[in-house]
Amino acid sequence: MNLSDFQKLFSKLINFKKNRFHPLVWINGEPEIGKNVYIGGLSEVNAGNAKVIIGDNCDISSFVSINCLDSHRRCIGLSDNTERKDIIIENNVFIGSHSFIKGGAHIGHHSVVAAGTIVEGKKILSYSLIIGNPMQVKEGYYLKKLKVV
Repeated sequence: MNLSDFQKLFSKLINFKKNRFHPLVWINGEPEIGKNVYIGGLSEVNAGNAKVIIGDNCDISSFVSINCLDSHRRCIGLSDNTERKDIIIENNVFIGSHSFIKGGAHIGHHSVVAAGTIVEGKKILSYSLIIGNPMQVKEGYYLKKLKVV
């Protein structure tokens, strides 16, 4: 069995659609993913019935979850529906390993999400550093470092 045959069989077994990134990247729905984007293994991009846009030149490390769905309210009986919110990741964004991007997040261009960060569903300005749980946003952190100002 050659590599291509193995990947086809493996994709059937794990129900991951074939993608241009890695056989162990799970992509659900139809996210819009730009040019020159890297997504590391064991990451997920879940765009089930919501819009997920990832701009050009983004680097998404392994073990990252970009997930527009939130079912916790339905699960505990506070709602009859799973909540779905769009996610926008602009151009030139780095997302560190083991990070989680929640529905409603809008990450501005040239920003960095530090490893292990949980990004809440809010708009984050360009050139920001986002760290931690709960997340802390250092707006404009990379403006001076990139000599933009």
